[in-house]
Amino acid sequence: MHQPTEAGGHRRWIQWLVIALLVVIPAGYLVIAAGQSHNPQAARELKAEMAGLVRDTPAKVQRRTYQLPIPSGVTQPAYFELNSWQASSLYVQFTTTAGGLDTFLAQLGISRAALEKRHPTIAPEQAKRVGWSFPSRHDWDGARLPGAGGKPGHDITVNMDNPDTPVVYTVSTISFH
Repeated sequence: MHQPTEAGGHRRWIQWLVIALLVVIPAGYLVIAAGQSHNPQAARELKAEMAGLVRDTPAKVQRRTYQLPIPSGVTQPAYFELNSWQASSLYVQFTTTAGGLDTFLAQLGISRAALEKRHPTIAPEQAKRVGWSFPSRHDWDGARLPGAGGKPGHDITVNMDNPDTPVVYTVSTISFH
């Protein structure tokens, strides 16, 4: 009767180890890849939210796409863009003059008379996404302009604490149906 040598048993153990690794490593990669691709939209949104507002005026192509006419001479501009399969939104804030606010609103097809007094129109969950808040101790006016026919909708909230230098917050959203 032939007894297996110690070297043969050691070799068989190594073969089983190699086979196990050849199965386990690719399976591990598959699990990791599945976890990463499970909700890529949520991952992209989280990454964008963590980046926060960009302290600049949005690019001209963004302003055209979202039909958001930012008047010249604004100060402290900032923006944030969020894209998904259902909708894309451009969040913009800036400080302007009384005349700049009138120009901005006129280019959107409304006037100050269309702003509802003491009524911020940007939803709290949208505001939170970029670190905005609209506490009741301030003078907030707002308007909601619904989008239709592929045109973006606009939620506009204006801080009128100082009417000579209003701060404009707007979310322009294009929905894909």
